[in-house]
Amino acid sequence: MDHLQHERQHEVVGQGMLKSYLSITKPGIIFGNLISVAAGFFLAAKTEPASLMLFVTTLVGVGLVIASGCVVNNIFDRDIDQKMARTRNRETVKGNINIDIAFVYALALLLVGTALLFIRVNPLSAVVVLLGYVYYVFFYTMWYKRNSVYGTLVGSISGAVPPLVGYLAVTNFISLEAILLFAMFCLWQMPHSYAIAMFRMQDYREAGIPVLPVKEGIHKAHRHMKAYVVAFGAASLGLFLLGEAGYEYLAVAAVVCFMWTKVTFRSIDDNNYIAWSKSVFKVSLLVVMGISGVLGVELIPLAL
Repeated sequence: MDHLQHERQHEVVGQGMLKSYLSITKPGIIFGNLISVAAGFFLAAKTEPASLMLFVTTLVGVGLVIASGCVVNNIFDRDIDQKMARTRNRETVKGNINIDIAFVYALALLLVGTALLFIRVNPLSAVVVLLGYVYYVFFYTMWYKRNSVYGTLVGSISGAVPPLVGYLAVTNFISLEAILLFAMFCLWQMPHSYAIAMFRMQDYREAGIPVLPVKEGIHKAHRHMKAYVVAFGAASLGLFLLGEAGYEYLAVAAVVCFMWTKVTFRSIDDNNYIAWSKSVFKVSLLVVMGISGVLGVELIPLAL
């Protein structure tokens, strides 16, 4: 009986460790980014040959690199995370994970993901995802997030790399459409991230993170968000005008961009900005899922 109990205890501990190491990769963030990878891949696959295996390999490779970045983010943000209600129960904050092992874990994820893209997809995709990783870890996580009101803008650049890599996985060259896709997701990141900062304002304030809503106030952030949403809508239209996306895309993009614009342009004050920012955030997710989904739907006739 004691032997069985001992084995069960080891099994429970092992499952707990596995869960802990999975949690610091931030699966939700990985999933969200892979949706944008799919958008880029689907867009490129409309005019260039692609395969299901290439699609899956791209998702796995990019997912591993993103997981590595999230682990590094967990490691370096421990001092910030312990001050925020949303993050103070993370495994790295509670000390449930050995930091040295976490670094090795992050390095392994990075190497495997990059190698997979380099060998099985193409070298350009591997180089671009690695540049995005370096930018995210060293420029955003270690410096701008903590020290500049422009941290969100800096972070938006690395956040727009996944859809670009999805596109490059198919084309293996940087085109005007690739640049526009990258710009679209940079623009999308800004109101999306400011919305999060607004409904979690107290967390950011207590952690000393100088995001625009905290440093400059909700009304200035609101003005910026409106400008970014309009610019995103224009960029989305540009993708259709360049001929890369079809009429189905135009219809869906028009609807979701209208919804996002309508919500974002509502008046806000100190009493309603939290509820408003949550609405902007939710619609921003609908925007990226709608655009990614319709690009996939437009591929169906080409695959038949």
